[in-house]
Amino acid sequence: MSQRLVIDPVTRIEGHLRIEAQMDGDRISEAYSSGTMVRGLEIILQGRDPRDAWAFAQRICGVCTLVHGIASVRAVEDALRYPIPANAELIRNLMIGAQYVHDHVMHFYHLHALDWVDVVSALKADPKATSALAQSLSGYARSSPGYFSDVQKRLQTFVGGGQLGIFGNGYWGHPAYRLPPEANLLAVAHYLDALAWQRDAVALHTVLGGKNPHPNFVVGGAPVAISVWPEHPGRGKGPHYRGGQSGTALDLAGLARIQEVIRSLRDFVDQVYLPDTLAIAGFYKDWFKQGEGLGNFLCFGDLPGKNIHDTAGLLLPRGAILDRNLAKVHEVNLEAGGEIQEFVNHSWYAYGGGKGKNGGLHPYAGETALDYTGPKPPYQQLPVHEAYSWIKSPRWKGHAMEVGPLARVLMLYATGHKQTRELTAYALKKLDLPLEALFSTLGRTAARALETKIIADAMQGWYDQLLANIKGGDVATFNEDLWQPSSWPKRCKGVGFMEAPRGALAHWVVIEDEKIANYQAVVPSTWNAGPRDDKDQPGAYEAALKGHTVSDARQPLEVLRTLHSFDPCIACAVHLVDMDGEEQGSARVV
Repeated sequence: MSQRLVIDPVTRIEGHLRIEAQMDGDRISEAYSSGTMVRGLEIILQGRDPRDAWAFAQRICGVCTLVHGIASVRAVEDALRYPIPANAELIRNLMIGAQYVHDHVMHFYHLHALDWVDVVSALKADPKATSALAQSLSGYARSSPGYFSDVQKRLQTFVGGGQLGIFGNGYWGHPAYRLPPEANLLAVAHYLDALAWQRDAVALHTVLGGKNPHPNFVVGGAPVAISVWPEHPGRGKGPHYRGGQSGTALDLAGLARIQEVIRSLRDFVDQVYLPDTLAIAGFYKDWFKQGEGLGNFLCFGDLPGKNIHDTAGLLLPRGAILDRNLAKVHEVNLEAGGEIQEFVNHSWYAYGGGKGKNGGLHPYAGETALDYTGPKPPYQQLPVHEAYSWIKSPRWKGHAMEVGPLARVLMLYATGHKQTRELTAYALKKLDLPLEALFSTLGRTAARALETKIIADAMQGWYDQLLANIKGGDVATFNEDLWQPSSWPKRCKGVGFMEAPRGALAHWVVIEDEKIANYQAVVPSTWNAGPRDDKDQPGAYEAALKGHTVSDARQPLEVLRTLHSFDPCIACAVHLVDMDGEEQGSARVV
């Protein structure tokens, strides 16, 4: 008999996500993804100075602490045809790279690993055997029997006192957990290590952006001046350079700190994150055969070699892959009206001044008009044949697309990126799996780890180039030429794109009479978490969950594994607005 499985809220994510799964026995026949907060930030930005847009747009999310700021300043710079200095691109690359490494490591250990790791089982582990396992995986320093014994004692104190805290709501003892106790103890220890390690990751943002979360940005370059220059700055010849004394500028101490951070990031990825991912995945190889969904993948591209408009020089290439076909990468045009469109057929929005839902709109002409006709919470089931989400349904040339680390690794692989091909071959050989295994739940998780290694390594090259520019006499980080609105055209428009940790992100802005006339952000979780469209095509979450078997409806671990493999960030896709400041509802996790 068919019944509906409801998970609300889905936890260990950013924001509020509701999943309703139509069950056929213990199998999911259809899944429906609903963002349960209303989106309204684009409305807030209308009429504002475009140079200030980044400060508002960046508050879309408190997890991706800089990506919306980057996309916003790039959108305004694109509209004004505003070039930025080479050093500013390098500084942005370094900040984006640190965000990637930090975000991916945090996601794996603190949001996703607990889908595979039974924390309570770690109490049964032999610390000596755990040490031997750890030393077989890497040369990470914290691998002694004494260290794992101490972690186990700390965990025993939590469990014995009934105070599991951050581990309190897990499905411990679920039969779907397969790791031996020693692997569980190893993962718990590294969970705790990652909490302390992340201080290094965010330090780079504080050096170059003043703070974290929400570092500073500026239209026209980078917000930090360089007070380090050659002994003879006019000649740019000497190898010796000195640091300035300003506490708000990048000096020798700041550069040295950045180098320390890069080393820390690379060491943790090489010695902890990547080995742990592959080791844990080896116990769940059947999860390399389920959870893919759409088979269509989209990338906007990011991390420029020279400037963001030189798309051929991006480390992360732009393109689309359809039907798993890695032999053909389709070109993607962010400006063309017929390529990227957002549909609202199953969303609580309306187009045409609130008059209808038919047809998709390109973001330049996009609308954020509320049209809530759904049930008032609390409700038992959503009317999935009508509107059921505050998330729109973006499409590329009519196709539902997946974005994120898997899409980027597949794009790098398809375009012949040497390191990606080598790392992929290494991982698949270690797991004894074919290339097709990437199209899966754990393929998504493995791709995130491989991508982190690629970006962490690239950060050293950007840092070295920044040093070389400084030694050569180039200390420019900001271009003042177009800062005054008197030089702007009366009307212009632009798109700022990037690859956020969770996937393709772009902000489209229309500027009229020096003010924002329209602003639309199409974010990764809109692509992945969106509902069905005008053709009833499911979104990426919905497609990936279809066919899953759920062994215990009260503990739907299988659903969480696939959802968390996307790293959902629903705060990016929807935003809560209440004109009266009243609480809209509450949720209790049991």
